Amino acid sequence: MKIVVADKFPEQYIDKLKSLNVDVDYNPKLGADDLVEAINDATIVIVRSTVVNEKCISNSSELSLIIRAGAGVNNIDLKAASAKGIYIANCPGKNSIAVAELAMGLILAIDRKIPDNVIDFRNGKWNKALYSKADGLFGKKLGVVGTGKIGLELIKRAQSCGIDVYAWSRSLTPQYAEKIGVQFCKSIGDLVELCDIVSVHLALKPETKGIISRDIIGRMKPGTIFINTARAEVVDEDALIEAAEAGKIKAGIDVFNDEPEQKEGEFSSKLQHVKNIYVTHHIGASTEQAQNAVADDAVSIVREYVQEGRVRNWVNRCKATEAQWQLIVRHYDKPGVLANVLAVLKQGDINAEEMENVIFDGKIAACCTIQLDASPSDEMLEEIRKRSDEVISATLINLNST
Repeated sequence: MKIVVADKFPEQYIDKLKSLNVDVDYNPKLGADDLVEAINDATIVIVRSTVVNEKCISNSSELSLIIRAGAGVNNIDLKAASAKGIYIANCPGKNSIAVAELAMGLILAIDRKIPDNVIDFRNGKWNKALYSKADGLFGKKLGVVGTGKIGLELIKRAQSCGIDVYAWSRSLTPQYAEKIGVQFCKSIGDLVELCDIVSVHLALKPETKGIISRDIIGRMKPGTIFINTARAEVVDEDALIEAAEAGKIKAGIDVFNDEPEQKEGEFSSKLQHVKNIYVTHHIGASTEQAQNAVADDAVSIVREYVQEGRVRNWVNRCKATEAQWQLIVRHYDKPGVLANVLAVLKQGDINAEEMENVIFDGKIAACCTIQLDASPSDEMLEEIRKRSDEVISATLINLNST
């Protein structure tokens, strides 16, 4: 079995992968185009930011598991992987502290104009009068958009600095807001109108794409500090640039549209010369602590898959099948029983959407639960039940009757 690791990965965890008696190809400089050939004979691929596109997936004959060493999986073509029966797994929650630390660092850096201080100093320019005019953060209002693990970590850090925190999330309730010590906001619009600082911590989903819209940006208070360490696509970037160029807001962002796919080299971006936008190199999760935690989780996923055939944190599992019926077959635990049951179902062109077989103590009897997309006829059920030397009972349940 071959594993390709296509991004930077701590060496001690490469050694742990090798200890699983697999062939490990560690090449952290691979890009999407290189990956097409590199994973041709690989069973497992581990990536961080490297894109795994449809061409990579379709050209690989052995690939069965893609692990995103991080939380979001928007750099992987889920549709193409699902069509080929390739598992996608991720490592959520392992870099929450690192991302929250960067968000807090960007807030502090923008308030004190630290990047501009450094640039002027390196250029031999002394301007203490300008840089002595920071507002300070104590008593300011921070609006946190998204109260998942990263949002919660930022909330704790902001509160320790004496910042009043307001929050909005699709799942946030007034009761939970009170529990975590924040002010509940009914909408993002209400939040941005109240707050001096706004930080986004949302996963990219169809319902969150563009959620920080032109309207939302327009409703921000003059002087707002806006932070995005989540995903570029949740923000209307053109509207953000316009607001920053107009001097209405300042922004610290770790993610942006058309981000370079290569690991290093020359690039150009429309954000480069926008005075009030400060960009980091998509490094939110890039601390040694976070990378070790993520790598450890990724190795654990590989170990379980290699040794047990299980995939933890399986992202592209179907949430709801077309199953209308459930057939419960208690049977004797011997070869061919389930094959015979499925053969009867095949006669009626009935598909088994999901199936689970469990064994009773003593290993004499078992029970198989099969979710079906159509109902077997009475004749088919009778054919299954009459195999009394194999089948103990067969019970059909209408899943729509409850």
